[in-house]
Amino acid sequence: MSSTRFKRILLKVGGESMMGDRPYGIDPQAALAVAEKIKEIYTKHVEIAVVIGGGNIFRGIAGSKNGIDRATADYMGMMATVMNGLALQDALEKVGVPTRLQSALQMPAVAENFIRRKAIRHMEKGRVVILGAGTGVPYVTTDTGASLHALELKCDVLMKATKVDGIYDKDPVEHKDAKRYRTISFKDAIEMDDVQVMDTAALAMSKDNDMPVMVFELFNGDNLVDAIDGKDIGTYVANNVDTELA
Repeated sequence: MSSTRFKRILLKVGGESMMGDRPYGIDPQAALAVAEKIKEIYTKHVEIAVVIGGGNIFRGIAGSKNGIDRATADYMGMMATVMNGLALQDALEKVGVPTRLQSALQMPAVAENFIRRKAIRHMEKGRVVILGAGTGVPYVTTDTGASLHALELKCDVLMKATKVDGIYDKDPVEHKDAKRYRTISFKDAIEMDDVQVMDTAALAMSKDNDMPVMVFELFNGDNLVDAIDGKDIGTYVANNVDTELA
């Protein structure tokens, strides 16, 4: 049994984490680096589901702005997440972590169909479940898909790994005096224009169903392990917290 703060998590990882130093696409070494981070918490007996974006290959919204029909572009983006899921599955199994890749779009040659009870059973048996193709429908982001999956898989928390160590009162890249929020309420996260966490639909779904969200930087030291252990890293977003700076 896990002795950690969270027993079952949904980890949302951006597709950009798979690029390494490349301008686009998948770097196998970068995929291995993500896999090693996941292995660190897998060995602590945490049940893990992973949603990975596809922005390193194709972004549906960007495609639609360049003239592709929005629904078609979103389906292309969904397939990009399955490609990333295959790469992450390969990397996880190379480091000794058993996995199952499930897809919201039917792709039986490469992935199981997403079945909620089956995904939960995989996690109970100690397998990392990678969830590809978002929700299987267009006009929905991977953030919203991650929120939905976290709820239906009865996760304790939705953990969003980003390039920045939490949520700040202003852009920390442009402002050296930017301060990190230790906690922030869903109400403030939705209403504060300067706070960029997830898209509004994902936040509203998490808020309405009381699914806490933790935002942190994946490759900053032992952040993922520390987050699982309940240490003060990143930013914790929930209904039952006050908005406080670190």
